[in-house]
Amino acid sequence: MQQNIFNDRVAIVTGAGQGIGFEICRQLALEGAAVVINDIDEKLTASAVSTIKLDGGNCVGLAGDAGSVSFINEIVKLAVNEFDRLDIAIANAGITLYADFFDYTPDSFNKVMQLNLAGSFFLAQAAAKQMKEQKTGGSILFMSSVVGHQAHKNLAAYAITKAGLEMLAKNLVVELSPYNININAIAPGATLTERTLDDKDYEKTWSRITPLGKPATTSDIANAALFLVSPNSRHITGQSLIIDGGWTSVSPSPY
Repeated sequence: MQQNIFNDRVAIVTGAGQGIGFEICRQLALEGAAVVINDIDEKLTASAVSTIKLDGGNCVGLAGDAGSVSFINEIVKLAVNEFDRLDIAIANAGITLYADFFDYTPDSFNKVMQLNLAGSFFLAQAAAKQMKEQKTGGSILFMSSVVGHQAHKNLAAYAITKAGLEMLAKNLVVELSPYNININAIAPGATLTERTLDDKDYEKTWSRITPLGKPATTSDIANAALFLVSPNSRHITGQSLIIDGGWTSVSPSPY
């Protein structure tokens, strides 16, 4: 990808205080984009903004719940007020609540659906309205998962949301294409983040069962995300890209 390909572009990334979301923001900023960084944790949001600014990136932060429709509207308004436009929206915020199917509670189910599905849906809606009004097009990206393609124990509710986001990306092609807005999803597999590395066996386990011999880094996922929201992929829409080192081809369980 050519240098500074995102000059004069404005992006929103939710759930971006650390991990994959932060790396996406960092790379976007280094390639010239102005970025609105969101995380529900105020300290993580502030830290992400500070780190990227120290690297010379142009960004602002807004902490809040990306599953709240009123907050989603607020973050889109902030992007426009700060940078006069919105070109890219990446719905990265999500939660994983593990539980056996027989014990899964309505409260856990509703929390997962609200953030993962509703939050992504209404971010796409709010961003697309702004892009439509600008008449300059744009790119929207959903964060799916390999569990939207392969069964994984104790993740039934989470898997519903991830498979649903891929169908949403496909369906919205019909409504967004007339406004030159492309919409896609990426489906990461095992990835080394602050959260997954809390498990001392995570890297060893997933290195053993991943055909390429190692889990992804956050840069591996961010590289794919940036391609799909870049001018180089303007003719790609309604697609889902799996980034898993080949795991879904063989799908051995980590248990």
